[in-house]
Amino acid sequence: MAAMPPICEFGLSAPDFALPDLDGTLVRLSDVAGPRGMLVLFICNHCPYVKSVIGRIAEEARTLQAAAIGVAAIMANDYRAYPADAPDKMRAFAAAHGFTFPYLLDENQAVARAYGAVCTPDFFGYNAKRELQYRGRLDESKTTLIPGAKPELREAMLAIAETGKGPAEQIPSMGCSIKWKTAA
Repeated sequence: MAAMPPICEFGLSAPDFALPDLDGTLVRLSDVAGPRGMLVLFICNHCPYVKSVIGRIAEEARTLQAAAIGVAAIMANDYRAYPADAPDKMRAFAAAHGFTFPYLLDENQAVARAYGAVCTPDFFGYNAKRELQYRGRLDESKTTLIPGAKPELREAMLAIAETGKGPAEQIPSMGCSIKWKTAA
């Protein structure tokens, strides 16, 4: 079932994190933050919404990184219940799509909870002060590419890099719900 995040809480500070990348190296928020902003996105390997846009996500990330905006993707799903999201599958997924940013594992889901992540994909765009300025979508496409779709995420992040402020009007992302672990 599709889930949608809440509207942007402008100015909310980015929660700190230290998560392992695909080689087991801890990556911290400070390692990801770029001098002009930062994009933290929650994705997974199996979600049809992510699968339909992952090529564009990787392309947009390269554009943002070239503009001194840091990028990191976090996978928080319960991969024991959803084996397509297991760490070895994350490695293959990142390689297949040419990730130029860290793909991090939030095994205990604490970071996803701290950010208030709701779905995959879920985008959190921060200015250079690490204040939330974007909680919108990649573009209007869902599981099928809409030709000529306005690149909402890219435009918002580049504006944030220039002005420190995100667009007043944002349309939330839509995707599969985060697959939370059940209490033992």
